[in-house]
Amino acid sequence: MKIDIDGKITIPTDIQNQLGLQPGTEIKLEVVGNTLQIRKPQASNRGKQIIAALRGKATNRLTTNEIMQLTRED
Repeated sequence: MKIDIDGKITIPTDIQNQLGLQPGTEIKLEVVGNTLQIRKPQASNRGKQIIAALRGKATNRLTTNEIMQLTRED
């Protein structure tokens, strides 16, 4: 494996699959002695991250009942 001119490496597919690494997965790099360790950070609550990202983005023009009515079929 080689580092490209931009300092990037490609993690082999079998290792990605083994660790559950998907595009966009956060990883942590750590130097231990003369070894570079690549780790997935401790499992975070993805749902909480999504809610935090969406918090404050919606308007409050509709009530919950009005939204529910829009999502139901006639």
